[in-house]
Parts: sequence; structure tokens; C-alpha cells
Amino acid sequence: MRIIIIGPAHPLRGGGITTFNERLARQFQSEGHLTSIYSFSLQYPGFLFPGKSQFTDEPAPKDLDIHTRINSVNPLNWLSVGSEIKKLNPDVVIVRYWIPLMGPCLGTILRIIKKNKHTRIICIADNIVPHEKRFGDKPFTRYFIKPVDAFITMSEKVLTDLRTFTTKKALLVPHPLYDNFGEKISKAVARRELGIGNEELVVLFFGFIRKYKGLDILLDAMGEIQNSKVKNQNIKLLIAGEFYEDRKAYDEQIENLGIRDSLILHTDFIPDNKVKNYLCAADVVIQPYRNATQSGVTPLAYHFEVPMIVTNVGGLPAMVPDDKVGLVAEPTPASLAEKIIEYFDKGEAHFLPHLIEEKKKFSWTKIADSILQLANSK
Repeated sequence: MRIIIIGPAHPLRGGGITTFNERLARQFQSEGHLTSIYSFSLQYPGFLFPGKSQFTDEPAPKDLDIHTRINSVNPLNWLSVGSEIKKLNPDVVIVRYWIPLMGPCLGTILRIIKKNKHTRIICIADNIVPHEKRFGDKPFTRYFIKPVDAFITMSEKVLTDLRTFTTKKALLVPHPLYDNFGEKISKAVARRELGIGNEELVVLFFGFIRKYKGLDILLDAMGEIQNSKVKNQNIKLLIAGEFYEDRKAYDEQIENLGIRDSLILHTDFIPDNKVKNYLCAADVVIQPYRNATQSGVTPLAYHFEVPMIVTNVGGLPAMVPDDKVGLVAEPTPASLAEKIIEYFDKGEAHFLPHLIEEKKKFSWTKIADSILQLANSK
């Protein structure tokens, strides 16, 4: 089959979505399908982009056919890209939808593609209702949804949100594991790379820093731990990821709590070839989110076999069975502090056997098969 994926890819630094699209393309290629990616020449106008740069300096993947074509704010470009893909007459177009801002652009491109009366359009919906609400969210999403034939969601929350907009076919498929960041390395080697001592108890917060991810709640929790009488005060919070909002409030919070000595701050963008160092250096990965659909950090932790502490929001608890793969907390400082202490009391050995068994459920073959199943259904 001829398959085109529409969504972020190299050289964009799209985080989990970019990584996902490239890994999915490789999966289809491995199954014998002719696969390419149509990515963005301009994803966000500069004034809307919260990070330092939208682009990576890493070399382009030589095994992927990536077309950097789409300008998200230029309607003439949408017409051109839509016509280009329509003429290619692909059997399947897989489109990523993660933010309503992309609704007008992607919805227009898909409408033009559909005019070839051949291509089936499958959406992988990361979010239907966004984490941070903006004017136009609902009409933009409705516009996007109309030309889509069927949907894949990776959490019950997104599936529920989708049902408020459409009754079109949809399958719930767990987020597959990221297995393209290399193999697991020893904790000692990873910590040597990062300059972290082997005696530290390391809690890892990983990924872009945005309000909904609850880092401020976690910092308050670290303040509670520091002021408590826990047996071991070697608990350190490793914050690895770029600020996607003003960091001033976080710096002031850290100073007011007096917890700087309990933190290890690596707050630049983490390139792909360094990801394994952070995951393998951690004793536990923490996701203190205020709200969530699913998270790309969870499959990373599964791949590198690191237990997790997650909050009881969105699709996180379903991916992290409580007291097995990790612990589930409420999104409050007291609950997070309690679960961090509980985790180190129980120890890694309590969780690893369950985690290793659970990770078998999340495969790229399953999501590829589900996409083709939807594409072949009428």
C-alpha cells in the first residue's frame, strides 16, 4: 500500500509526536508498504512557539522519506499540499491531531485529498479537547473531523472527548513503546554521563515543561519531603526538559521553598541520543500532571524499565497499574510526597517484575494493524 503520514517530523523538534511519526513510518516500511511523511515547513508562528527553537541540529534520518511542505498559517500552501497529495493517490493518509490550532490547515488539506475518491483518511488523535483551551477550539476541531474516515485514540479520555464531536469509527489502541532511543544501559554508566552520584535517589521529571504537567505541584512536594523526617534525605529531583513557558515563577518557587540543593536541573532541549541517559539514571519517573490524555513519557519509562509515579488523571492510571508498574497519586503536593517516600520504602524490586510483564502489551505492530483495519473497513 502507499501510505502518507501527515504530521511533524525531522527537522522539527516536536518531541513525542515527531518521534512517534518517524517510528510508525519505519513500522510500515518494515511491513513492505511505501511510506512517506509530509511535515511542516512552518508549524507555529514564532510568537506562538513557547520553546527556544522549533528545529533540531541532529542529522536527518537517511531511511525515511520526509517532505517538509506544510505551512500551518498559509491557506495557499494548504491548497498546494492538498493537491500534491491528492495526485499521489495514496491508499491511506494518517494524520496526527494534537491541537485545534491545526484544524483549519489540516482540515483543508484533507478535504482536497478526499476529492480523489480513493484515499482513506485515518486520524491518530492525541487530543481532541486541548490541555490549554483557546478561542476557536471547537469550530476548528469540527472542521478538521469532517473529512476523516476513522480514528485511533490512545486513551479512554480522548475517545470520550471524540464522541462529543462524532460517531465515526474509532479504535482505542495503547501508545506503543518508544524503542528507537537505544538499549537500556546501567544506572552507573548513565549517571556518570550526567554527573550524578550513585548514592542519590533520583526522581525524574522528563519532557517539555508546561503548566498542565504540574511541575509546580511536584516542587511543593519536594519541599514537603525536605521538611519531613524521612529516613533518607538523598532524594533528588532531576528535571530534564525545556521550559515551554516563563521559568521565572518556577525559579522563585524553588528559592522560596529552599529546595535548590534537592534539584538537578537540565532544562535545555534533550536530543534523542541523550534520552537514554536520563531514563536509565532514574530510580523512578514521575508525571505529576494536572490533566492528561496519554503521555509519551510513559512508553519511554516502559522501554527502559523504570517504574513510575503518576497522578490520577486522564489515561495515566490505566497505563500504570497502581502498586504494580508504579504508584498512583492525587495531583497534590501531599499525595505526591507520600508516594515518592512510599516508592523508595518499597524499592525497585517490588515493581520491576510487573513492569516487565505489562510492557509486552504495547507494540507498533498492533497500532499499524489497527490503522489498516480501519482503512480497509467501510
